[in-house]
Amino acid sequence: MQDLRNIAIIAHVDHGKTTLVDKLLKQSGVFRLNQPVTERVMDSNDLERERGITILSKNTSVIYRDTKINIVDTPGHADFGGEVERIVRMVDGVLLLVDAFEGPMPQTRFVLSKALHAGLKPIVMINKIDREGADPAASLDKVLDLFIDLDADESQLDFPVVYGSAREGYAIRALGDEPVDMSPLLDMILSELSPPADDPAQPLRMMISAIDYDNYVGRIGIGRISAGTIAKNQEAVLCNPQGKEVRVKINTLYTYEGLKRAETAEAAAGEIVAVSGIEDINIGDTICHPEAIDPIPFVSIDEPTISMNFVVNDSPMAGREGSLVTSRHLRDRLMRELLSNVSLRVEEISPDCFKVSGRGELHLSILIETMRREGYEFAVTRPEVIEKIIDGKRCEPLEQLFVEVPEEHMGVVIEGVGQRRGELTSMTSGAGSTMKLEFIIPARGLIGYRSELLTATRGTGVINHVFDHYAPLKGEIGARSRGALVASEAGVAVAYGLYNAQERGTLFIGAGVPVYEGMIVGENSRSDDITVNICKRKQLTNTRASGSDEALRLTPPTIMSLEKCMEFINRDELLEVTPLSLRLRKEYLKKEERHRQEKIKHKAAQAAE
Repeated sequence: MQDLRNIAIIAHVDHGKTTLVDKLLKQSGVFRLNQPVTERVMDSNDLERERGITILSKNTSVIYRDTKINIVDTPGHADFGGEVERIVRMVDGVLLLVDAFEGPMPQTRFVLSKALHAGLKPIVMINKIDREGADPAASLDKVLDLFIDLDADESQLDFPVVYGSAREGYAIRALGDEPVDMSPLLDMILSELSPPADDPAQPLRMMISAIDYDNYVGRIGIGRISAGTIAKNQEAVLCNPQGKEVRVKINTLYTYEGLKRAETAEAAAGEIVAVSGIEDINIGDTICHPEAIDPIPFVSIDEPTISMNFVVNDSPMAGREGSLVTSRHLRDRLMRELLSNVSLRVEEISPDCFKVSGRGELHLSILIETMRREGYEFAVTRPEVIEKIIDGKRCEPLEQLFVEVPEEHMGVVIEGVGQRRGELTSMTSGAGSTMKLEFIIPARGLIGYRSELLTATRGTGVINHVFDHYAPLKGEIGARSRGALVASEAGVAVAYGLYNAQERGTLFIGAGVPVYEGMIVGENSRSDDITVNICKRKQLTNTRASGSDEALRLTPPTIMSLEKCMEFINRDELLEVTPLSLRLRKEYLKKEERHRQEKIKHKAAQAAE
């Protein structure tokens, strides 16, 4: 095992993790000279490429100086922290990437805390030293301060440092060295990271840290061999701390070679492998020798803070665009997601309604977008925070909010966060004329705030947030300040009807779009909801007046993204999600039914008082 190293790459979003892996793969000769290679090759699914972020942890390996280095690329966003938590047992060390211009960022603190808590050996790379305005020395000082804040032990505080530019494909040991390639970084991994200390002479133990799926071989379990050896066609026992014990057979065994899984006959302790042929394999299970059943305890996973209800779509347009629309389809898909998404929770409230809890809005929006692309059709409610009873008091999750804005917009940001029960804890100068503001704010205060911030700062504000702690409720937070424009009848939106409706507020749809009664077609300029008839056509007469035949001038509609829709909806509204459309609607489509429900709620509130 002297010729083996296992390392994970961690960093804040967009600090260069996946680009660095590209260069390491290229230098190690994984790609042919004439092979076309896309950027961020590890971001393999469409959503990761579109959004420019890593969502799932992935494995690869490189060969350097006859030593195999297994690399795990991890997400940088706290909403996908479960992807980081579940792989800490697979590696012996972490490579922390820090932007030389921005320094450590909020998500850097989050992912680094998980690595240090697991006792992993850190190596630091100050990346993007060629960026204009970069200050590698100041960034390194901030990294050291961060390690101290996170209570790193003495061995972790004595971390080795390398500088470089992942985009340009070089690393250097000291500032001022001549840049050549990534060899200084790879040499540092070999010298600073110890080979696996696992004992191949002990009985087999291997914990499953990830699940993949193949259309030909089915479920594939991925993990690190903690002890012993594993071989193809070997008999074993699949177990977990909850008492599960199932006799299984290893049909196929794989190791990682570059971007591919390569079939192998045997692998020893310390290696990261993938096994197939076990139907009931899940994350957290342990593969043991039949005569030494000893499951490995799974790492603790942070609890979810946000929940939404996923309900069967019952709108008049249900079933037109999606192929998977029933409650059975919805339930099976959510239960399948639980097998690989360790930080997700699903609770069946009724046969047609499921409460899905996750780390944040982004965590849940990625699941929604993935499902709609697979052909699912359903509806979701407004995100709600998950409260806890602590010492007899109702408590809610509080988050650390980090906002970087130009100085002229600082006042409007502080005012906006204050209205959402946020408290300013720190204010420092950033690069140029920007200010870095830190707040403690209830998680429910963040719902819908991102779009409000971008509007208030004219698109110049940068926002990040991470979970901090639970505390007693901070009080009421105002809901959406404006009402909705609700379609009064079913049909197709026409220019004449839209022209009359746009005077009432902002429209979300254009002409030619099918609508139904109760569908939200825009935002009212006032606080109450109003019904509009956007299907109304101009009545033709034989009388003509000056200007009556001029073309109607329609304001272009506001296009609502999935995240904007999730932020917009109120508690009495739903977001209808289909493979082709996102439609906002009232929970009760009939106007009379909505009025009746309002009276019922009003009477219930009076009785409670």
